[in-house]
Formats: sequence, C-alpha cells, structure tokens
Amino acid sequence: MAASIKDVAREAGVSIATVSRVINKVDVVNEETKKKVLEAIDLLGYSPNIVAQSLKTNRSKSIGILVPDISSQVYPEIVRGAEDAANIYDYSIILCNSDFDIEKEKKYIKVLKEKMVDGLLYMSSSLDPEILQYIKDLKMKTVLVETSDDEKLLPSVTIDNRQAAKDAVNLLLSKGLKRVAYIGIKKDRKNAWARRYYGYENALNEAGIEIDPELTFNGELKAQTGYKVINSILGKTDVDAVFCGSDEIAMGVINGLRDKNLRVPEDVSVMGFNDIYEASIFYPKISTVAQPLYDMGSSSMRILIKKLRKEPVDQEHIVWPYQIIERDSVI
Repeated sequence: MAASIKDVAREAGVSIATVSRVINKVDVVNEETKKKVLEAIDLLGYSPNIVAQSLKTNRSKSIGILVPDISSQVYPEIVRGAEDAANIYDYSIILCNSDFDIEKEKKYIKVLKEKMVDGLLYMSSSLDPEILQYIKDLKMKTVLVETSDDEKLLPSVTIDNRQAAKDAVNLLLSKGLKRVAYIGIKKDRKNAWARRYYGYENALNEAGIEIDPELTFNGELKAQTGYKVINSILGKTDVDAVFCGSDEIAMGVINGLRDKNLRVPEDVSVMGFNDIYEASIFYPKISTVAQPLYDMGSSSMRILIKKLRKEPVDQEHIVWPYQIIERDSVI
C-alpha cells in the first residue's frame, strides 16, 4: 500500500501541516525539520496525490499549450523554450494540436479547463472574436504566442510579421526582381501568418508594383503546397522570385523549380520565413526571415507564470527582433 502524508508525518515526527509546507516549498520550515521530512519521504517512497492537491489548492501546476500544427518545424522549438521555462518553476505542460481547426481549438480549450490547467499558451490558427470571447468566458489565464489580438487584451509574444515580410520582399525588389509571387496563408485569417501577406502587399504597393492575382496563392504551410503552387504559377505566367510564408513552402518551391529545370537563384529567387534548422542545410541554402522561436516560447511562459503567481510583469506585449538571413536561394 502506498505511503500517505500521515505516514510521512509520523515517520518524521512532525505535523501533517509541516509535511505539506515542505512539499509545497513554503519557506517557513527550518532546515533541520525540512531534512527530516525529506528523509522520511525518501524512506517511505511517498508521492503526493496531484489530483487531490489540485482540488484543494485549485492549482494543478500544469499549463496547456495549444498549437495549430505540430508537424510544422516552427512549433517544436517554441514549445521547447516554453517547457524549459516551465520546468524552472516546477510546472508541467499539456500539449494540444488543433490542425488549424477552430472548432477543435474550442474543444481543446474546454478540455484543458476541465483538466484544471493553471493557464494557457495559445498559438492561434485564427484569432477570431469567437475564440477570444471563448477564452474570456472560461476565465483562463492566457498568453498569445507568435501573434497578438488587435485590442491587446491578452499578453502576447511575437515579432512584427508584417514589417518582417515587407523587409524580405524589399530585399527581393532591391535585386531588380519585379515579378514576385506570394505563397502563404489567407490574408483574412487573424494570425501571424496572414500578416505576412500584408507585408508583401505593402512592399509592392510602395514600389509602385500592382498586385497580380496570378502571383498570390494561399494554402497550408507545407512543402507540398509550395511544390504544387509553383507548378501552377509556371503554367500561367512568368515569375522572378517567390516570397514564401514558411521555409517548408520554400523547400517545396525549390524542388518544383528544379523539376522544371529552373535554377535557384539564377532563374528564380526564393525567400522563406522562420529560419528553421533545415533552411540552413537545404540545397540551395534558403534565404529567410529568422525569428527567435526558443526565446518566444520561454518568454511567453515566464509572463504566464508571473501572472499566475500574481507577480509584476515588466512587459505584457513583447515584440522580439527578427533578422533577414541572406543565403544562396536569392540572387
């Protein structure tokens, strides 16, 4: 039979309350008593009942992380940063994948609430008003990662996606490339990926270049999207360069161009976004927009935990710097 907290108290010769203070790291127990309690815990192999503790304290020491597509190589790095930060504060995480499905997101948020997670890191498929209202109604402490809501009602950690995309497209334009295609997420989605389209649009507008519908495509953030779309573009019109909403799309584009015997960057330049590891080892190495994914994850977790601990937060809306990385895929 498993040892109980009463057994630990009896073995250590202290009260149950003292054992509870040691387990919960309440800093009022002297070192000698603490040592006795820890030795008794070790001797008896005692493990606290997490469910019972959660019901008693209304805290589970767990945090939900909701991502739209865990197969994308962006999110594991963000989650890794968040988890490392959570471990420092003795929190565990519960990871949920929504597949860019709003109804699935709502379902997972409800499940996480039922599992009594203390808070939520939300990486959105789309920050629709109904999702924001849903989070508000459930009264769950939430931090947005890689995007922000328009009214800044929720703490957020992101980069300036619109400006980053604009800078990337301006780099292509500065090389004399005028027929620049866009492959990414629909512009009407309220998330970071969609804001990259507006950066593309801003750069072309300011350069006096009219947006060509035959050069703008929406789809998933995967390599197969890039491969399929570039073949569609080449069948209809000429293109000098392609700005991609993700590095995975860029890889698909490059493979599609290669299969058409077109060289990158000599015939068509390709720009990615995110700077996942594979972008630096793909052939040709992909020029891209680098964002500090690990740091975004860790800083968002720190904000959330400070909120949960009712500690002051220096910055509720962090906009991390980005970097344009020039490699071999742009002329």
